[in-house]
Amino acid sequence: MNFKHLRYFWTTAKAGGIMRAGEQLNTTPQTLSGQIKQLEEWLGHDLFRKRGRGLELTAEGRVALGYAEQIFTLGDELEKSIRLARGQSRPITFRVGVADSVAKSVAYHLLEPALGLAEQVHMTCHEGKFPELVAQLSLNRLDLVLADEPVSKKIGVKAFNHGLGTSSMSFFCAPALRSQLQGPFPKCLHGAPMLIQGPMSSVRQQLDHWFNKHQLQPRLVGEFDDSALMNAFGREGRGVFTSPTVLEEETQAQFGVEVIGRSTELVEEFFAISVERRISHPCVAAITKAARSDLFAA
Repeated sequence: MNFKHLRYFWTTAKAGGIMRAGEQLNTTPQTLSGQIKQLEEWLGHDLFRKRGRGLELTAEGRVALGYAEQIFTLGDELEKSIRLARGQSRPITFRVGVADSVAKSVAYHLLEPALGLAEQVHMTCHEGKFPELVAQLSLNRLDLVLADEPVSKKIGVKAFNHGLGTSSMSFFCAPALRSQLQGPFPKCLHGAPMLIQGPMSSVRQQLDHWFNKHQLQPRLVGEFDDSALMNAFGREGRGVFTSPTVLEEETQAQFGVEVIGRSTELVEEFFAISVERRISHPCVAAITKAARSDLFAA
């Protein structure tokens, strides 16, 4: 394939027409049309069709545009990755996935040491469902996955769990809601509006068991996969919510809420998951060391 022809097609599709694409490429419309025609002949399909005074992509053109986007995006990434200014050292590439069940504040504290290395680091963070992130890890598209559960052998992926630490859970609510709760903790949760993690969260499963054990039936207001959204609703007084005790002071300061109680029966665990049995990536090493010696030291 002549990639010059493909770039002409790509530019025309993004510009929305031959004239504007010609101006961007500093070439004549006739030359541009001829180059695209050669690409169409090579592919055996028309990529554009006339619509009024303009052009629109055919079905085959939309497919070609999708591939062209990937090709030229990767080309730009290649250039940025390889080309360096004279005397400039290449930064350490660190690709990390964060399970959406991990609180954003916890993720920040866990990842921050990676940027404190003496070497320059280029960190790319992806958030998603735990199984999807583990799949990306197995394909070497990620260097690390941060999660609140270990990877199971049932998943069929060769990965290793590196425990970072554990934290008990604290219960929070806005001051206005606190004044409406009746009785001491945890009895004050009975009938109280509750914001809770989604059913797939490890903390959610513990909470369900804990409520049954203490014969509590809070009024379930909302379920959230995103802890930051849950905390935002809690800040506005929509319900009681939980967060790791290790970040208790930070949660109070950030959301203007009060602690109404704590439970050591509820424990959230955090793991760094990698394909390395023995950690060698400097960013992963910095994360595990700081988590064990500082964040979860108590």
